[in-house]
Amino acid sequence: MTHPFLDLPPLSADRFASIEDRVARLMSTEQNVVIMQGEALLPLEGAIRGCAGPGTTALNVITGPYGQTFGNWLRDCGATVHDLAVPFHTAVTAAQVRDALAEHPEIDFVSLVHAEAATGNTNPVEEIGAVVREHGALFYLDAVASIGAEPVLPDAWGVDLCVIGAQKAMGGPAGVSAVSVSERAWARMAANPGAPRRSYLSLLDWKERWIDGGRTALLHAPAQLEMLALEACVERIETEGLDAVTARHRSAATATRAGALALGGGLEPFVHQDAEAAPVATTLRTPSGVVASELVAAALRAEPALPLAAGGGALAKEMIRVNHYGADATPEVVRASLAALGAALRESGAAVDLAAARQAAAEAWPQD
Repeated sequence: MTHPFLDLPPLSADRFASIEDRVARLMSTEQNVVIMQGEALLPLEGAIRGCAGPGTTALNVITGPYGQTFGNWLRDCGATVHDLAVPFHTAVTAAQVRDALAEHPEIDFVSLVHAEAATGNTNPVEEIGAVVREHGALFYLDAVASIGAEPVLPDAWGVDLCVIGAQKAMGGPAGVSAVSVSERAWARMAANPGAPRRSYLSLLDWKERWIDGGRTALLHAPAQLEMLALEACVERIETEGLDAVTARHRSAATATRAGALALGGGLEPFVHQDAEAAPVATTLRTPSGVVASELVAAALRAEPALPLAAGGGALAKEMIRVNHYGADATPEVVRASLAALGAALRESGAAVDLAAARQAAAEAWPQD
């Protein structure tokens, strides 16, 4: 029995390279872009292990759970790590980064998450990039959640290693990811005796066997279906227009935040400042005495497909995430999510105003 996903001809090196080129254009970068055959944790870890070692002194910015993971990897490589942690309801500032670099002038590597989908904040990468560039450190950025939801400009911002994934705002597959690599980062890896070689984590293998070889022979059999899905995803973004895609996510976030405030029932934005709220997802704090995971479960009973989730770990008690990204960044999904949360709150005994929530969301999304 033939299935359209089976018995496809092998993905050629030319086709693979053309998808890389389209991803590079999406990132507005002239740097080498490598599409790695795994979820974004693969290039995130590979980039750190390629560039960090016992001689590295890193500033690791923590604005959510991924920053904590990066610090663990850096320490495992033997790097000296200085963590700059801020409360998860806010963003880090360029001034805080500048102060940390001044306190530890030996820092030569800075790791940062752009948008934290898990906590709903987003960091001012352009301003931070200027500070890091002035200091001279290598700049590593996790833009997995932000790509497609807000501008991601590694060249303009001085980012040396910029990792993206397609599974959130791009509305694509989770099984492949990409990283842009500057010449400075390649040089750091080449000089690092601990950089992975002959390994699935190795970026240097891709550099030497794929890029330097003229992109004519792949290292191994690619994840063909995931690559085709990534190609289709990028084509969809090109057709809609990247500016339109990011505007849609920004509107979804603004409408969700406004609607939640108007809804009442004790819901409050988890991220305090509008400017620090990520367009990819809106996080909400539940009222005292209401467990977020229970409220989400109640909200999903009628519509299980809504993009609602409780926070991870300890945040499951107090945080709700409205994951309005990709195909869910629409007025209809925002309205349905607010209605479901309102119904769950009303069921718990809270007073809510669904009409006010709908009106506030509509006014915040004027094109609806």
